[in-house]
Amino acid sequence: MKFIFTSLLLSSSLLFIACKKPATVSSQQPVTKSVEQVAEESPVVKPKRPVYENVSLDEKIGQMIMIGINDRKSIAATDSVLIEIKSGKVGGIIMFEKNIAAANSAATLKKLISDLQASASTPLFMSIDEEGGKVHRLKEKYGFVPMPSAGYLGNLNNLDSTTYYTTNLAKELKELGFNLNYAPCLDLATNPNNPIIAKVGRSYSADPDLVSKQAAASINAHHTQGIKTIVKHFPGHGSSMSDSHLGIVDVTNQWNIIELMPYKTLIQSGTIDAVMTAHIINEHLDQSKLPGTLSKVVVTDLLRNMLGFTGVVFSDDMQMYAISKNYGQENAIKLSILAGVDVLVFGNNVSASDRIKASEIHAIIKKLVLSGDIPESRINEAYERILALKNKEIN
Repeated sequence: MKFIFTSLLLSSSLLFIACKKPATVSSQQPVTKSVEQVAEESPVVKPKRPVYENVSLDEKIGQMIMIGINDRKSIAATDSVLIEIKSGKVGGIIMFEKNIAAANSAATLKKLISDLQASASTPLFMSIDEEGGKVHRLKEKYGFVPMPSAGYLGNLNNLDSTTYYTTNLAKELKELGFNLNYAPCLDLATNPNNPIIAKVGRSYSADPDLVSKQAAASINAHHTQGIKTIVKHFPGHGSSMSDSHLGIVDVTNQWNIIELMPYKTLIQSGTIDAVMTAHIINEHLDQSKLPGTLSKVVVTDLLRNMLGFTGVVFSDDMQMYAISKNYGQENAIKLSILAGVDVLVFGNNVSASDRIKASEIHAIIKKLVLSGDIPESRINEAYERILALKNKEIN
């Protein structure tokens, strides 16, 4: 095993000990029934067929791909993106501020989303980063609702205020056609000088209990409006000293086990829809020095097996320099899927020469499956989780 966190976890009863109620013992005598009575009272239950049965490999892989559409603000019927969606090469779209028109912003964005969604045989994840504060695409200057930062709401520490602002935001997302938001952050502001989390107000607090309560209020507010959420950045980006958009980030010397507390709390409560991984190295968790997104120890052993998360895992943007400049595109794709990541995000917030089409990502994954580098069973797992999230009823 390539991890050394077992002793840490075992010593932390707050994180990993769950109490179970003792089984009740009936004082009544058991009732004896005949075989015929049991048969009559027990209808035959047919085995449940897996959702991936009779689904092509191409379609299953396509559902694993989330793509940015460059700076498009509208889309023509002959656009290559629509062709890729129609051919099943895309499972989701991520929008950015560059996709918002300066005039008639809401109507134009709503039509763009509708046109994209109309081309998909399986409904797309239509997603956006809307944390509020600095990470706020739908700005007031375009006529959208205000959304303060997590830092502001955490300092205020009033759940009614968090619910009020987030409900307004989620209502707007729903009206525009979004169904998935990359928020809230569960990162703890343990390093006040963190340039990508604390200093820009993306964390509610350094207190894991406060973060858990604020995040739960945010998620529930999204759910009242029919919006699913992705919490981030697992297993914790709050203690970092640098920005993984720009290069390798290693938190080995700063990370603390309490950064897992909000995940544990919300996973146990059943609140979380999906989790996003962090591109950070943490040798306390994985001595191989792989960033979380590429680490089976972090995604499968820790998040799934130890914390019990069974839902969809999204990567952070695979084009961030922490990944793209250090691991190679094909290798990073392979490692992330083997690690347990279900949806790979390529935001295309890069130079034109570095942008990638969904069909190119699809071809890489398919080649890796056909060569045996990635077992098809891993694709089936991802597809099953993705379909379950897309079909999940939340309000």
